[in-house]
Amino acid sequence: MWNETKAAATVVDRAVGKQTGVWQESPLVGVDALVRKHQSTASAAFRLSERPFLELVNVRGDTRDPAFVQAVESVLGCKPPAKANTVVRGNGYDMLWLGPDEWLVRSATAHDAARTAPLQAKLGAAFAGVFASAVDIGSGYTVLEIDGTRAREVLSRGCPLDLHPNLFGDGQCAQSHYFKASITLLPTGADSFDIVVRRSFADYFVKIMLDAAEPLMS
Repeated sequence: MWNETKAAATVVDRAVGKQTGVWQESPLVGVDALVRKHQSTASAAFRLSERPFLELVNVRGDTRDPAFVQAVESVLGCKPPAKANTVVRGNGYDMLWLGPDEWLVRSATAHDAARTAPLQAKLGAAFAGVFASAVDIGSGYTVLEIDGTRAREVLSRGCPLDLHPNLFGDGQCAQSHYFKASITLLPTGADSFDIVVRRSFADYFVKIMLDAAEPLMS
């Protein structure tokens, strides 16, 4: 089905600060050659890439508590979405509904590994005295981006959700799975999606998705 041989090179492997010696490594390090091969031949039908090192923070709280809502808004510039499977956007962050008292906050850009979870620190400070929590999960997940005229079709080959654009589009999100990998799925345009996947499943996810996409890319 695919070649399991690992490449010697890395997808994203960067040092942050010569003095700190802090390193960040993409969870796709083992499928570097596969990703590079795909990107060199990708067409308008389908393309997969990684959005590495985005901040990802799991937030728990109660939207009935004005102090919690105010604390979130003071950091993110938006109130937590109360409607199931919706997304709100603030000042450089997206906040995704995961449950009645749970959200995923994602930064728009990569963070500096030389600093320790700056978003978590900001939320933690804002939550002082509030019954709420903010837990950094960025090291355990990565964000993949897919786009193309057949992106929904590639997704539908392994995801049980109804992905018709009239039912699942911008401003929505959903937790589901792609074959055996759990995912959080976020439409970002008519033919584009961001996919949050657990680090331990990332290389499997890339292999199975590119395998599913291959017959549809011509």
